[in-house]
Amino acid sequence: MESYDDHLDRALDETPDIEGSDDRFEVPDAEVRQEGNVTVYENFQDALAELGRDGDHVLKFLQNELGTSAHIDESGRARLTGEFGRDRIEDALADYADEFVLCPECGLPDTQLEREQGAVLLRCEACGARSATSG
Repeated sequence: MESYDDHLDRALDETPDIEGSDDRFEVPDAEVRQEGNVTVYENFQDALAELGRDGDHVLKFLQNELGTSAHIDESGRARLTGEFGRDRIEDALADYADEFVLCPECGLPDTQLEREQGAVLLRCEACGARSATSG
């Protein structure tokens, strides 16, 4: 007859480890270049694909974080007015991911943005948590 500790050990061995499973979530390094007074974010679409979010929402956040105006050109690149280094853009994207992609409860990127009574909520499909965002 197995003891409680034996059952517990077996259960823990069979439980999937969700710790660190957000390793599969990694925004690609920003490829940026200067074109006069404009910073062109070449692989913006790759970042959107990894974030799983709408380009306009991400671009609005970048504009607010960087204090600039921007638009998405016909090739899908983000064009930011002013000179911004790769690190500054990557820091802003990391902030975006923390607020609008990664679940504050379990840390996984399996989330969706939902609008409820005018508020934007982050709903986690992995753990079921719901949390408010800044918009």
